Amino acid sequence: MKTAVPCYYHLDVEVSPERVGQVSRILAAHLRYWDLENLTDPVCRGAEMLLRAIDEHAKDKHTSIEMWWNGQHLITAFGDDDPDLRPDQDLRACLADIAAMSDGWGCCASDTGSKIIWFSQRARAGQRVPLVPTAPAPTLRTGLQVPREERVAVLAAPAAAMDDALAAPAAAPDAALEGSR
Repeated sequence: MKTAVPCYYHLDVEVSPERVGQVSRILAAHLRYWDLENLTDPVCRGAEMLLRAIDEHAKDKHTSIEMWWNGQHLITAFGDDDPDLRPDQDLRACLADIAAMSDGWGCCASDTGSKIIWFSQRARAGQRVPLVPTAPAPTLRTGLQVPREERVAVLAAPAAAMDDALAAPAAAPDAALEGSR
């Protein structure tokens, strides 16, 4: 089995109600580009829930979104710098929904004092790595037959026989002319 190529994506966004759908479409496009279409729905739903909660509760609407694909897990993380936004109070309902639909999730503080909320989705590496295309196998289906009186092989004579047939009529008139002289 081939190993998957790690992928990373980063997006900085100013959260607003109209940007929630745009960010969701951007994340879905990257997942399709990475051949992870089967993870589009849970990742976009989780992203929309977090962005709506940030829009509703945070004073500082700036957030950073990152996605990592390591061949087995897709990790999506949201970081914000709002010290007043408390995950244990403001985002409790949102985090409960994310915990129910993801394989793993967490919330932690960074060195700069910002909060990071992440969730992960598991996928098989074989879903990410495309297989080497093989030659198509012959099928048992037959195509639509064109109605013909004779087979194509009978209609088309070999090239040498065609040359003889073309040369013979040209020689016959010369022989007829010589015989009449």
